[in-house]
Amino acid sequence: MQCVVTGGNVKVLGKAIHSLSRIGDELYVEPQEDGLALRSVNSSRSAYACFLFAPLFFSRYAIPTGLNFRCKMAIKSVQSVFKSLATLEKTVEKCHIGLDEQKDRLTFTLHCKHGLLKTHNLSYQDSESLEAVFDKNSCANVFRAQPRVLVDTVVHFPTSLEEVTVTVSDERMWVRNHVEDEAERSKAMLTELCLAADEFDYFAVKAHYSITFCLKEFRGLLLFAESTGLPVSMYFDEPGSPVVLSVTDSVLEGNFVLATLSDNHDLHKSNRGGDADQPHPPDDFMSDDMDAYLIAMDTSAAPGPSTADPPPPSLATFRKPPAPNYRTRTHSEEEEEDDGEEDPERPPDKKFRSLFFGSVLPPSSQMNTQPLTTQEVLASDSEDETEAE
Repeated sequence: MQCVVTGGNVKVLGKAIHSLSRIGDELYVEPQEDGLALRSVNSSRSAYACFLFAPLFFSRYAIPTGLNFRCKMAIKSVQSVFKSLATLEKTVEKCHIGLDEQKDRLTFTLHCKHGLLKTHNLSYQDSESLEAVFDKNSCANVFRAQPRVLVDTVVHFPTSLEEVTVTVSDERMWVRNHVEDEAERSKAMLTELCLAADEFDYFAVKAHYSITFCLKEFRGLLLFAESTGLPVSMYFDEPGSPVVLSVTDSVLEGNFVLATLSDNHDLHKSNRGGDADQPHPPDDFMSDDMDAYLIAMDTSAAPGPSTADPPPPSLATFRKPPAPNYRTRTHSEEEEEDDGEEDPERPPDKKFRSLFFGSVLPPSSQMNTQPLTTQEVLASDSEDETEAE
């Protein structure tokens, strides 16, 4: 496999990789006859992104006939190759991507000015094909806008905001921050922006829906669209169905498929952390309907088109609860606890000291930590004098 990127396309490739880093921690690389596919998916399977670079994007694109190569690697390692995006276009003349199957390395060679070469040999793992099944052309609502319009819209929301809600009518679109708990709505700061239809390049509404999706992945696509100047298209249906964000050019195509919150009141209650009466949903990784849109175990050479529409996904939660931190108690600690029950006047053991500082203090039964009074000191001295006589 030989892929050579020259000129300003090197920066475009680096921007695409940085955008995919907003989705997941792994980068899936798959060279195809119709171009090089770069994909990523998050751990909860609620967000998927793919960039397909056509052969015309490269100054040279050659793959062996019948090559069936798919791999995945840590996206941070690839991101380090294109870490200086501001100076990448000025200093790098071309980027060469090659495959060394004997050493299981994917090589990125940057040809810089003044004959300087920077070679990155990155290890990878074999993987199955990762694809999302979606038909954006069948969506009821379709919009297309310049990236500056959308960037100026989301800039009013803080970076800590997780989800936004988009509501559409025949001539307007509203974007506001999503507050899940009704009790906190009166205390939270609500931000809402209204965009008129004439601010879009294309505005087609067939159904008045309101959807809620994650803002972090949306910012990742805008990061790429703003640098390339490509318009952003949005396709969505009813709540619970995925929203597709797309950028298209003659030599590349990027699609971000994001799960939306299902319009289910019971599901919203079950996601509240403070509501203990409602049952918690099962693990999102195993039960999220987004798996219906992701084909993570596609081993066929040429999969056929989907004949039936998959069920819409519901975004149960964007984050998993942290795993409990179990600590194994030693036999000596159990004995110390038993001794503490027999002697209630003894001061408590300082176990936090051993956890945070790594030093274990002896049991208080072997070390007196109580201050001595003057009478106790004089009594001790008189006993020593009597023994000496």
